[in-house]
Amino acid sequence: DGNLLVSIASNVDNNYCSKRLLVNITIVHSATAQGAVCLDGSPPAYHLDRGHGSGLRSWIIELEPGGWCSSIPDCLDRSAKFLGSSLHMDNVSRFAGILYNSSKDNPEFYNWNRVKVNYCDGSSFTSDVEQVDPGNKLYFRGARIYKAIIEDLWSKGLQNAENALLSGVSAGGLATILNCDKFRALLPKYVRVKCVADAGFFINGKTISGTSDIHEMYQRVVTLHGSAKNLPPSCTSAMEPSLINNTLVPEYLDPQHVWDDCKKHTSNCTFGQRSIIQVFAVEFLKAFLGLTPSFTRGYFITSCYSHGVIHLTHLWYSPTSPRLLLKAIAEAVADWYFDRAGFQSIDPYPCARDC
Repeated sequence: DGNLLVSIASNVDNNYCSKRLLVNITIVHSATAQGAVCLDGSPPAYHLDRGHGSGLRSWIIELEPGGWCSSIPDCLDRSAKFLGSSLHMDNVSRFAGILYNSSKDNPEFYNWNRVKVNYCDGSSFTSDVEQVDPGNKLYFRGARIYKAIIEDLWSKGLQNAENALLSGVSAGGLATILNCDKFRALLPKYVRVKCVADAGFFINGKTISGTSDIHEMYQRVVTLHGSAKNLPPSCTSAMEPSLINNTLVPEYLDPQHVWDDCKKHTSNCTFGQRSIIQVFAVEFLKAFLGLTPSFTRGYFITSCYSHGVIHLTHLWYSPTSPRLLLKAIAEAVADWYFDRAGFQSIDPYPCARDC
C-alpha cells in the first residue's frame, strides 16, 4: 500500500499568509479527447512551478479542495463557477505552504516541481459517468481528469521522478487517500513515493442536531457521480460504497446563523458550543483506535482551529506554526517522508501545547 500521512486540524481559518507565489494556469485541451472534462464540459487545468537544482527530479502534486456536489441543482450551480469550469478559473494561482518556493519558508520542498491540480468535478476526482443528460449537460468525469493530468505531467518529467509526493486538502485530501495506491503503482519501486492527506480524514459523526444524515448526503454524491467503481476495493469490500463525512454545523441546520461567529474562531464560541466541539473531538480521536497500526502511515493531529495547514505558509512552517514535540508540520512531514529517525514520536498532550 502507498505510504500515507494524515494531517488533521479542526474547522475553518480564512487567514492567508501574504507570502505567496503566483503561478500561471495550464489548460489541458488534449484531455477532452478522453472525455476528461469539468462539470460544464470545459477542459481540466493545473498550475506547475518547475523544480531546479537538487529538486529537478522531485515532484509534489497537490489536489485542490472545494467540497462536493450531491444533486443536479447543486452541480449545475457549481458548473458556472471555478469549481466546475475552467472557463471561470483564475489565470494564476497562489502557491504557499508546501508549494512555496522559498528555502526559508519551505526548506525541504521549495525547489521541487510543484503542481496544484484544479478541482472542477465535485467528486474528489472519483466520478465517471459516460452518458451526458441533454437536459442538464453535466459531465461527471473526475476520475478521467485525474488520469489525464497525471499523463500530461508524466510527459513533462514526472516519468523521471526520483521523489514524488501526492497531497491534498479537504476534498483534495480525501482524493489523495483514494488515489494513493494508484499513484504508488504508477512509478517504479525505487522511486520514493508517499501521500499527504491534509484535513481529508472524515468520520461518520453526528451534527449539532444529533443526527448522522450527512452520511446519506455523501451516498448521493457517490450515486450521482458513478464513483463506486473508482473507490479502493479495500474500502468497498468492507462496507457499502459511500463517502463518509461529518460536518458538525451544516448551514441547513443553523438557519438563524447562531454558529457563524463561532465558526470564524473558537474564541467567539459560547460555553455550550465549545462543549459540543469537545464531544466531537473525542469521537474523532476514538475513530483512530480502530485503525490497524502501520509503519508506513503517520498522523499529525492538532487541536488548532484551521481546516488544512499544508497550503498555508504561516501554519506550514513559520515561528507561529503549531508544533508537536517542538516540530512544525513541515518538519514532521519531511522527517516522515525521508524516513528520518524520530518521526514516529507521539505527544501525549498535543491539545495543551499546540495553540
